[in-house]
Amino acid sequence: MGLGKHFKTSLAAAIAAMLLTPAAGLAQDKITWRVQSHWPSASSSFDDSLGRLKNEVAECSNGQLQLSLHEAGALFPATEIFPAVQRGVIQMGTISPAYLPEKVSTAGIASGLPFAFRNVWEAAYFHKHLGFEDMIRAEVANFGVYYSTDKVYPTEMVVKTPIKTIEDFEKLKIRSSGALQRFLTKAGAAASYVPGPELYSALGTGVVTGAHWGAVQGAASMGLYEVAKYHVQPALNIAGTDAFVINQKALDDLPAEVRKCLLDTLDEQFWMRTNEYLYQERTTLANVMAKQGVQINELPQDVVEHLQQVALKQWEEEAKRGPQAQKALQMLKTFLSELGYIQ
Repeated sequence: MGLGKHFKTSLAAAIAAMLLTPAAGLAQDKITWRVQSHWPSASSSFDDSLGRLKNEVAECSNGQLQLSLHEAGALFPATEIFPAVQRGVIQMGTISPAYLPEKVSTAGIASGLPFAFRNVWEAAYFHKHLGFEDMIRAEVANFGVYYSTDKVYPTEMVVKTPIKTIEDFEKLKIRSSGALQRFLTKAGAAASYVPGPELYSALGTGVVTGAHWGAVQGAASMGLYEVAKYHVQPALNIAGTDAFVINQKALDDLPAEVRKCLLDTLDEQFWMRTNEYLYQERTTLANVMAKQGVQINELPQDVVEHLQQVALKQWEEEAKRGPQAQKALQMLKTFLSELGYIQ
């Protein structure tokens, strides 16, 4: 009897322990985030950046965090993504910093000061090693949002007719946004914002006669070379033109190991996508030149000099947006001076 009683007591204790402790190996509850992108599904970055992030996060979280992707315009217009993330209507989005509220003084510098960097590695160094991303992240955090740069890359225009003179440039109607839109307007062109899903038809019908959507890959993936055969160089800027924004409360509510998985993946993504993008630019350019008759339009020196002069003035305008913008511009000027680009 004593042994039987002891056995029953042990069995009851074991059953109680099983009820109170989750069984090993049982799947954790899945967490699904809605992610609204500013990229149309046709844009190369929708799959290469956002699709990659979805797959990497699913893998490192053992399937616990699932990202439900929505292309440009599916839930909100591009300029409404940040407010939706801020309010927690959606947990995550992709944006251009050009779409950030006016209170984020460093947004114009993040979206790219014209004719500043000459090589992609310089922009990457400025963001990560010199601390610029920490500066814009701190400003965005005031809205209850976490900010992470997807990649840095050049922004280059496509045009329907080649630019051979300053007069040719001033006749352009260019699709643009943010700091570049302000810059191109001050340089003499007519720059206006057109949402991504409407860009192809706007360029095809002549509503705009030039546009920038990333560089070669962006233009090719959006079909822009079908209606505009001239690819303009040098780049208008090299910048962290695309970024992820995450509702901070949603991020904080993730289990610790899932949150670490997401943040580590975002950090690794910056370096991987920046490097991959450079390679893809080269191969895509060779392909569209061979198969679609795309031609490089090197801007004449007098046009470049005109744009550089306007750019320097634009830099100072961006610095007037607030103390953090002033600090960021001074950091940029010091860096460019060390590289020998400015005095």
